[in-house]
Amino acid sequence: MEKILYLCKYFCDRQKNRDMTENDHFKQMTTAPVPGLVASLAIPTIISMLVSSFYNMADTYFVGKINTQSTAAVGITFSVMSVIQAVGFFFGHGSGNFISRKLGAREFGQAERMASIGFFSALFVGVVLAIAGWLFLTPLSKMLGSTPTILPYTEKYLGIILLGAPFMTASLVLNNQIRFQGNAVYAMVGIVAGAVTNVALDPLFIFTLGMGISGAALATVISQVCSFFLLLYMTHKGGNIRIHYRNFKPTLAYLREIVNGGSPSLCRQGLACTASIFLNVAAGRFGDAAIAGMSIVTRISMFINAFLIGFGQGFQPVCGFNYGAGLFRRVREGFWFCVKVGFVFLLVAAALGMLFAPEVVAVFRKGDPEVIAVGSAALRWQVITLPLGAWIIMSNMMLQTIRKTGRATLLASARQGLFFIPLIFILPCFLGLKGVEMCQAMADLLSFLLAVPLTYSVLKELKTDRVSVSLVSDSIRNKM
Repeated sequence: MEKILYLCKYFCDRQKNRDMTENDHFKQMTTAPVPGLVASLAIPTIISMLVSSFYNMADTYFVGKINTQSTAAVGITFSVMSVIQAVGFFFGHGSGNFISRKLGAREFGQAERMASIGFFSALFVGVVLAIAGWLFLTPLSKMLGSTPTILPYTEKYLGIILLGAPFMTASLVLNNQIRFQGNAVYAMVGIVAGAVTNVALDPLFIFTLGMGISGAALATVISQVCSFFLLLYMTHKGGNIRIHYRNFKPTLAYLREIVNGGSPSLCRQGLACTASIFLNVAAGRFGDAAIAGMSIVTRISMFINAFLIGFGQGFQPVCGFNYGAGLFRRVREGFWFCVKVGFVFLLVAAALGMLFAPEVVAVFRKGDPEVIAVGSAALRWQVITLPLGAWIIMSNMMLQTIRKTGRATLLASARQGLFFIPLIFILPCFLGLKGVEMCQAMADLLSFLLAVPLTYSVLKELKTDRVSVSLVSDSIRNKM
């Protein structure tokens, strides 16, 4: 009997401590000054995004020392990785948005169930993608834009990359769920560990062991597996929601929430894949050097935007918590803070990119004047509209988090789909290679013009809180 009483007391104390931790976390997310709160959450996510982008660039850097065809193959395979990432972001953002709103509304049971549904759904879909990719490896490689000289390299690289598909999709879900809970440091550790592993293994496998492009792919897969298990371990730390298969009970209502919250991400990443395929096909008409040059610029642009995306991801849990709590003015304040900081950063990056474009491209393919010429021109076109991304990306993140699904999906579709895909067919017909190089800049300009009216009307709706801060504080005290 004493043992039973002891166990009862232990679990009651444990639950009480957990409730106090949840109350403290809720109070911080809904009452702390917004700029400092966003910055504190953004720093780990910025590091995660920059490091993730860096290790994506690492493959391009090391493979670039093999030959032009290997560099192009990595760029072509990026389309498939975009699809895999699209699945991960779909389930990660769909479940993460729901989790943050439910934690803000203090409905913890639903948040726990959604975490498991999002994780296992992504894991199973990742397995399906891997099997389908292996079955159709050669036709898939050709469809992605591989020329006869690039095809053997693409098949080697892509065949190994597909092994990591289930781990990549599930890792992205874990990363986003942890981040949406406001525990970005734990998410950062998992991502950074995988990135460091990849950068360390790339030269070992490619050059020391003589595996070439296959070594680059193997290093990437091993890094993804490391991130997966570390992120899974992190769900047991810092009050994060734990993943349990017993909670994997998907219903139509939960799946609908994932669709509503994740559709913008799926459209954005899915269309990025489609756009990448069309870009490779369009560039391929001008030779392997054009594909390689555009691939390098794509990676550079991703690295620059990683800062802004990381900053926005620091804003998303603040946005979700406070929107769920009815504190709309804090959502507006966080949005404007992120737009201003992002614009200044991208303006500086644009100036540096314009001045040092050849030097930046040469880092990845030194001694190849054709690749450097194409990459330099494309990079200069890209940075012209780069600062507009602050409004575009932050608008999309806010609309998605507060469940303005239609607007968020439309805006997410615009940059790589609604505008880019028609332009990649039209501009090269009239301007040749220059049309390929300037296509993304034109798409970004049109996306900005669309984003302004879509977001401005929503910002007007968020001028008045649904509840007052004092009521939220009273609710916290009553729970304790």
